[in-house]
Amino acid sequence: MTTPAHPADSTVWTRKHLLGLEDLSAEEIIAILDTAESFAEVSTRSRKKVPALQGRIVFNLFFENSTRTRTSFSLAAKRLSADTQDFSASTSSLSKGESFIDTARNIEAMGADVLVVRHPTPGTPHLLAQHVGCSIINAGDGAHEHPTQALLDLMTIRRAKGRIDGLTVGLLGDISHSRVARSNIHALTKLGAQVILCGPPTLVPRGWERFGCEVAYQLDDVLPRCDVVNVLRIQFERQQLGLFPSVAEYSQFYMMTQERVRLGKSDLLLLAPGPINRGVELTPEVADGVNSAILDQVTNGLAVRMAVLYLLSGRVEPGPRDGRDGRARQ
Repeated sequence: MTTPAHPADSTVWTRKHLLGLEDLSAEEIIAILDTAESFAEVSTRSRKKVPALQGRIVFNLFFENSTRTRTSFSLAAKRLSADTQDFSASTSSLSKGESFIDTARNIEAMGADVLVVRHPTPGTPHLLAQHVGCSIINAGDGAHEHPTQALLDLMTIRRAKGRIDGLTVGLLGDISHSRVARSNIHALTKLGAQVILCGPPTLVPRGWERFGCEVAYQLDDVLPRCDVVNVLRIQFERQQLGLFPSVAEYSQFYMMTQERVRLGKSDLLLLAPGPINRGVELTPEVADGVNSAILDQVTNGLAVRMAVLYLLSGRVEPGPRDGRDGRARQ
């Protein structure tokens, strides 16, 4: 196998960057998911590698800590036969005063075809895409978006339920500060799902309704309607801001327990982007229970990131840069 055979090889996908899901059409999102399905079987082989990105160079530029996302992108690139390189901000010339853009340009000058960027400042990948000629993948920019996490969530839902259109998906927890929630909202609503946002009022302020979502504050009231619940991590740094009285009180009202799972449908699907805080967002027995697809998300994340890397650069022969218009050569 060198390239997957599926509709995404047509003109459905023409983008050079993946900066977020807000600007993608439903057809483009489906094209990524279909491509990911084509690559999923690679992980089941005894030899887990295909030559689709042979000769390409993928750089991971992570300015925030990460385990799953960084490792997943590195492994995805290697399974596509790309060369990979991790970037460490603490030991780079940034510490000597070099600008972020100059650092990226120098990395590009070394032959980088794809820069996978995580940064605490929203909009950083978008800025970078205006100043370099290689492809940019947003691996999380502040509280703005985390597109590949939402895509792997969608893949997990579609594999478990057979569809996304018509499902009711609850996003539970710190919606206000969650880039995962934002990317999921954009994608789920475009694919026809009903989205319910649930958590304390300080973490789910009014106004989200304009994105086509329902806002709820009583988890037990909405659980019976949900086909899927995506449990977002409580960021303990937010607790210092006094956004809810205590972790114990949050858990009392919003932690997914076996009792709450029984309030839902018999085939309720539970997702969690990780890292999970056991005993805070969900109990250990729920995290490891039959309704949980947390490890499936990790597995599907590899296929999704292989798909994104392939669609951005795998169908284009190496050569002179395309320019900075955000579109790949066909």
